[in-house]
Amino acid sequence: MMLILNMLKRNSLLIALILVMILFEIAIRLKTGGAVSLFSPQNFTNIIYQNSYVIILAVGMLFLIIGCGNIDLSVGSVVALIGAVAGVLMVVMPENETAFFSNPTMNMYFAIAVCLLLGILIGAWHGFWIAYIRIPSFIVTLAGMLLFRGLALIVLDGITISPFSREYLDLFTSFIPANRANAFDTTMVVTGFIVVVYVFGILFDRLNKIKKGYEVDPMYAFLFKHIIILAAVIASSVLLGKNKGIPVILILILAIVIIYAFIANKTVIGRRIYALGGNEKAAKLSGVNTNRLLFLSYVNMGLLAAVAALVCVARFNSASPMAGTGYELDAIGACFIGGASAYGGVGTVGGAVIGAVFMGVLNNGMSILGVDANWQKAVKGLVLLAAVVVDVMSKKRVQN
Repeated sequence: MMLILNMLKRNSLLIALILVMILFEIAIRLKTGGAVSLFSPQNFTNIIYQNSYVIILAVGMLFLIIGCGNIDLSVGSVVALIGAVAGVLMVVMPENETAFFSNPTMNMYFAIAVCLLLGILIGAWHGFWIAYIRIPSFIVTLAGMLLFRGLALIVLDGITISPFSREYLDLFTSFIPANRANAFDTTMVVTGFIVVVYVFGILFDRLNKIKKGYEVDPMYAFLFKHIIILAAVIASSVLLGKNKGIPVILILILAIVIIYAFIANKTVIGRRIYALGGNEKAAKLSGVNTNRLLFLSYVNMGLLAAVAALVCVARFNSASPMAGTGYELDAIGACFIGGASAYGGVGTVGGAVIGAVFMGVLNNGMSILGVDANWQKAVKGLVLLAAVVVDVMSKKRVQN
């Protein structure tokens, strides 16, 4: 019995996500008489697109929360501003028919580079005031939220710009393979390769830890966790294959998740970020340049906010001054629901991703059920509060 309880505790977030999905599926089928399903191929693809920006922003937000319990309230406004700049560069300026901007491909890559650089500069702006001047992050990013939203309105003159070029939209909204007739076969071949690589990777990592004398999960917990993950990957691939194939945006998300998970778990800077969140004074006495680390965390947040902006304008095929409204709350909520501690020093990239998916399933499921938008916000607020309460109570139990 204790083994089962320990296993459930170790994988509580994953189990909660599965239970919520099952409950929504039952409720949706009962309400629609089986005509609509949460797990229909088309709806599953929509969930990926609808939550792509949340996952990207949550990964950046996670590093701020882990590092010192900080958050960034401005990311929604940053998404709006960078989307506005992308719209001006890719839609408005080509109308001038200059030699440079009349070339769609050249203009597209130039605009992407400018947007990414702008995101980095915005992150550096926040990082300077927070890391070196030591102004509270809440104040700096709240000011940024107002500043960058105002600039987005100025850049776009209060109007929405569209449409973007087909070449740009294909970077984020296309599918692999391009031929829908081969979608299922190609998706399953790619999935088979991923499963093989994943199995070899987790086995190698476990054996390597055992060899070095590190503590590892019990075999029952190890198998339970990874069997669920592999089953989810295979089931997701079947649904994607039955629709249009693998969305390009999913490949971008996976690349970001893998890169940042590697940084967090396998690099010196990742270990230092955890140390900074655990105890900043101790980290500083150990030789960690805490100011620079905090500065770089905000630069990274600005970069990922720029990536999220580029994804959003492609998804909506427009740049709006009101884009990104509430995005910061979704990203913060995903991190805390995913197990990040409000005190810093605790959290994983995988947990943030699960938290983002959890939020996405809540949004999508309640929308299909026809739940009023106001009640949707209330439910998400209660879920977020519950996640933080669990974290605080766990901390108190450990201290006692």
